[in-house]
Amino acid sequence: MASSTLTLQQDYWSDFKFTNQDLEFLYNHLLEIELPQTAEELTKALISHRIEKEIFALINQKPSDGLRYQPGERYNKSDILIFPALGWKKGVVTDIRPSNNPNLPPFEVLSVNIDNTNHLFAAGLSDHILNQPLKVDENDPAFNANLVFEKFGEAITEKVTEHLEAVDDLVRIAGRWFPRALLVDINVGHLNLVEAVLDMNGGGPLATRNLMEQIDLPTDVNSKLTEFSLNLALEEDERFDEVGPAGETLWFLHRLEPEGVRESPITLRYTQPTEKLETMESDLVDQLIKNVIDELEPDSGKVDKPDQVTISLIYPHWRAGTLPMTKAIRRLFPSAYEAPRVQFKFIDTETNEDISGWVVRTNKYVFGLRNWYESMELIPGNYVTISRGQKPGEVLISAGKKKPSREWVRTALIGADGGIVFAMLKQLVSGSFDERMAVAIPDVEALDKLWQNGNYSRQSLESILKKVMKEQAKLNPQGHVHVQELYSAVNLIRRCPPLIILSILQNSKWSNHMGDLYFRLAETEEEV
Repeated sequence: MASSTLTLQQDYWSDFKFTNQDLEFLYNHLLEIELPQTAEELTKALISHRIEKEIFALINQKPSDGLRYQPGERYNKSDILIFPALGWKKGVVTDIRPSNNPNLPPFEVLSVNIDNTNHLFAAGLSDHILNQPLKVDENDPAFNANLVFEKFGEAITEKVTEHLEAVDDLVRIAGRWFPRALLVDINVGHLNLVEAVLDMNGGGPLATRNLMEQIDLPTDVNSKLTEFSLNLALEEDERFDEVGPAGETLWFLHRLEPEGVRESPITLRYTQPTEKLETMESDLVDQLIKNVIDELEPDSGKVDKPDQVTISLIYPHWRAGTLPMTKAIRRLFPSAYEAPRVQFKFIDTETNEDISGWVVRTNKYVFGLRNWYESMELIPGNYVTISRGQKPGEVLISAGKKKPSREWVRTALIGADGGIVFAMLKQLVSGSFDERMAVAIPDVEALDKLWQNGNYSRQSLESILKKVMKEQAKLNPQGHVHVQELYSAVNLIRRCPPLIILSILQNSKWSNHMGDLYFRLAETEEEV
């Protein structure tokens, strides 16, 4: 007969409940080890603590409203018995009779009602394995801290983080937690010295350890605790920005960050149109989103995890020297626990040149490519390919190898009145490009003035779209215009995501759908 072993309830870890006792343990754990810990590290410690606690409780559990069943004991009718081997279920003794098994010494047979069903158990049987002290199954996955964390760690970590955030005396820097009461004192003099050090290094970035070496901080305490304390002081001072990727803490002087990092470039500022997003044909939506990457569109639930993404530039990003940051693209760039801005390096795959880049997480764009776009002689509509780098904090970038050649390209011309017209002209184009999205701009300064005076941002999107569509239709003998062409053209004068354009076209009387993503203006006043 197998020995009786104890285990946890089946849903103990899947339905984990965080308690005040757990919070007390974690706080004391931090005090004891005197080292800042990540939420994952604290979760592992909590799981191990819970396992030890539950094993002790199971082995030493003493029923308060019944008797723990053991075959060697004798019981009376109406006794309440508790069965550890049955998940601590309770039952009432309803009958007792002598045994009639000639192969065993005399014992009693108990009839016990458990959950309205009668079960038979032995009593007064001294030679039975269930008389041995209770123990747990050492091979039970529920008692293996590593397996528990592997399977349930993410969900438990979320609950741990949620409860830690509610404790005023706990602080978090770069994903690590520690009690505020034990922090090393960092005064304004130390912070002024940090500012001077960063200033002499072009604003940064510098790691906390490098900063510690150059300012006068206490050396008679735990160095990691000192580092954490300095990180917190810098975090709470508006002069400094933490710009390191997850797992690395780097500091930069906020005032020396590029303007396009501190504030969104004018061409990326989005004004919500008065027009509402109406019902659209799902297959058209899928076609458009498949071919256009725009950070203003909501991320879909299921996203692939590519190691490489190719983007067709639109004017707002081309002019600002940025790339859109969508859910799929985000995986290729360094992220952070909390920092709104993360600095990293682009690596040009052709020249191996490194370019300083910034992930601006709050506004969903990547900054730092304006000079590179100019050196590569790119135009809106050119393809740019980004790939996962070989090292953390690096992202590969390429515009494709193609010798500059003269191509027929839509060309945007700005009139003296600020109006925009389009013509098909031969332009010198480098790299590969999307013919529907490509547009040459001979006078960028004139276009800059349109953005600065804000005239088009005050007009309705529908009126802008209608004007642009009328101009674009002149370039096609049938008068057909593709949605991608309109999306690229409208974004020359106003930041706009693609789906609202499709929505207006599909739900306006002045627009006729010609199949796929092609539309044309209605030809007569009656149609309008």
